[in-house]
Amino acid sequence: MLETVNYWVAIGFGLGLMPVAPGTFGSLLGLPLAWWLLGRPLGQQGAIMAVLLIVAVPVCHYASLQFGGADHGSIVADEYVAFPLAVIGLKAARHPLVMALAFGVYRLFDSLKPPPIPWVESVPGGLGIVLDDVVAALVTWLVIVVVINLWSRRASV
Repeated sequence: MLETVNYWVAIGFGLGLMPVAPGTFGSLLGLPLAWWLLGRPLGQQGAIMAVLLIVAVPVCHYASLQFGGADHGSIVADEYVAFPLAVIGLKAARHPLVMALAFGVYRLFDSLKPPPIPWVESVPGGLGIVLDDVVAALVTWLVIVVVINLWSRRASV
């Protein structure tokens, strides 16, 4: 029973089984999670994210064992749990266009894996599976902060 629940959480309740772009479809679950988190005080956002990421590590680890020990494309819990880091603490991200931009940038970084993202992929097990998405989300956060600041400056000119 527990193995089945873990499997369904890991595959994003079936979204990870999509024939094309399972990571993108699975990441969609992160959108309502991020939106909900942004309505919480920053301390709560951080605490909830920490708990979710800690839980995601064994979820992804045990799911990878079910898939022969690899970071199988169907495992998307790492994607949807890490995505909210891309907007954590950014009130402007509650604007749908900012959230959509963050989602697009996050998926781009997670798919293309520019440095420093691939450096953490070599970490074994569930920790490595989750860490590359965490790094992609944090790099996305930096990009979104720059975009928000540039837009704010342009709007005030």
